[in-house]
Amino acid sequence: MRVLVVEDERVLADAIATGLRREAMAVDVAYDGAGALERTGYIDYDVIVLDRDLPKVHGDEVCRRLVADRTASRILMLTASGDVDDKVEGLGLGADDYLAKPFVFIELVARVRALGRRSAPALPPVLERAGVRLDPGKRLVTRDGEEIALTKKEFAVLEELMRAEGAVVSQEDLLDKAWDENIDPFTNVVRVTMMTLRKKLGEPQVIETVPGVGYKL
Repeated sequence: MRVLVVEDERVLADAIATGLRREAMAVDVAYDGAGALERTGYIDYDVIVLDRDLPKVHGDEVCRRLVADRTASRILMLTASGDVDDKVEGLGLGADDYLAKPFVFIELVARVRALGRRSAPALPPVLERAGVRLDPGKRLVTRDGEEIALTKKEFAVLEELMRAEGAVVSQEDLLDKAWDENIDPFTNVVRVTMMTLRKKLGEPQVIETVPGVGYKL
């Protein structure tokens, strides 16, 4: 899952990003509204965690523009105010969810994951395919009932393959969803991760390489 954190308090922004990365998400950070609009102009995010009180371009205006552009990204608004009127106003701008500061981090993670599942059609909380069961909330993967220990990147790659429901996922899409914007587009990290993931999942192989196109499960 690819997430953009938009928060002008740098310590908080970096802390949120670090925590989400530990949950096997690919996370980029913008510290103002202008940076958020720039990144969303060329990167498709699954979820945007958007603070309302932002410099340069206010969070409300960022939300309005994203909604006007019919973004497929789900927007979780953060604010220092938890008043009902503020929540109603934020949701009225087109946000998909609203969370007041201070918040408990596990709740933020749960809300981000819930929004990430709201694709079309909506995906179930636990993904299952070819005997493999992946629970994003518990960071748990099993095959035929046996637990498999994966690294964060292996987990993220497997989750994207399972979310595709049998469709081919290109290397570029895996880089986009499982790594952040700092990754070298010419790296062989996807191929290496795929090799270790296949080894851990065991036989018979469930991940197929489609030459010149990508991978599918």
